Amino acid sequence: MSASDSLLWDQYVQKHKGHSPYHLFAWLAAIEAAYSHKVYYFVAMQNSKVVGVLPLVNIHIPLKGSSLCSLPFCDVGGCLADNNEVQITLELKGTELKGQLNAKSIEYRERAEISDNTQFEGRKVSMLLPLPATSDELFSGFKSKLRSQIRKAEKNGLTYELGTNQQFIDEFYAVFSENMLRLGSPVHSKKWIESICEQYKDQCIIVVVKLDSVPVGAGIVLFSNDKACIPWASTRAEYNRLSPNMMLYWALLKFVTEQGCTEFDFGRSTFNEGTFRFKQQWGAQPVLLEWRDDNVQSDSQKGIVQSTSSLKTLVENIWKKLPLALANTIGPKLRRYISL
Repeated sequence: MSASDSLLWDQYVQKHKGHSPYHLFAWLAAIEAAYSHKVYYFVAMQNSKVVGVLPLVNIHIPLKGSSLCSLPFCDVGGCLADNNEVQITLELKGTELKGQLNAKSIEYRERAEISDNTQFEGRKVSMLLPLPATSDELFSGFKSKLRSQIRKAEKNGLTYELGTNQQFIDEFYAVFSENMLRLGSPVHSKKWIESICEQYKDQCIIVVVKLDSVPVGAGIVLFSNDKACIPWASTRAEYNRLSPNMMLYWALLKFVTEQGCTEFDFGRSTFNEGTFRFKQQWGAQPVLLEWRDDNVQSDSQKGIVQSTSSLKTLVENIWKKLPLALANTIGPKLRRYISL
């Protein structure tokens, strides 16, 4: 896409109430730059006006073939359109592309329409926090226990810094990669983080929490108009007693509130499990995620948490034992093919 086309894309995205920062052109450009996946931009026009967009990424795995995703490496994607008719038209174009590429499937990562009878148990949700006009109002609205935990991090001698230059990227990646190894998961490449910062420019911020000069926690936030999301946050386990996570999230919430954001997306959690409760204490509310696979017909399969297989557990346990340098070398070569 040309620069003018990308501008039109972003202008439409940012006006659509259902958009997220992941829908911006920057996310797609970063995917191409860091991982060389082929990106497809479908735009519906009516009377020379954009009325819908559909981003698709082809994840082609050697010897296994292609799958299309909208959007990989994040929780929310899918079509943005003025109406259902436009959405159907765009998704039909996606189906045509699937046939041309001989791809196995198309996955649309969407949020469900809010419903009083939504059944959350055992399902994946987005945790969304409405933000007030000022950070002071936000802080005063927290329960006393949460305010105390934030202050505890300060009393423990932790400080934080915000930025996006190479030093911040390096410090973020050091904490992030250690945490991914501890969890037994292949880590994204540093080039991916660099591409995110390069493409999002002033719509991206990194926070690094430190004890003296040592990074002990780090997170990255993307924002678009009045919406903000946090794709990754990590802490070093040996410092968790100092509450770096509390300072990390407060620093970012304070920043985006002062930038005029009115919604903060804490990311994906399984309803009523560990990370869900952490996010809930900040006031975030669940919205059901529906990841539609065009090969899956049953609605009952949408958003359901898949049971952890013994093979997955075995691989994680083996991965945890790798030296950090080796994991950081091998991990990105695998991670580029894992769309989660």
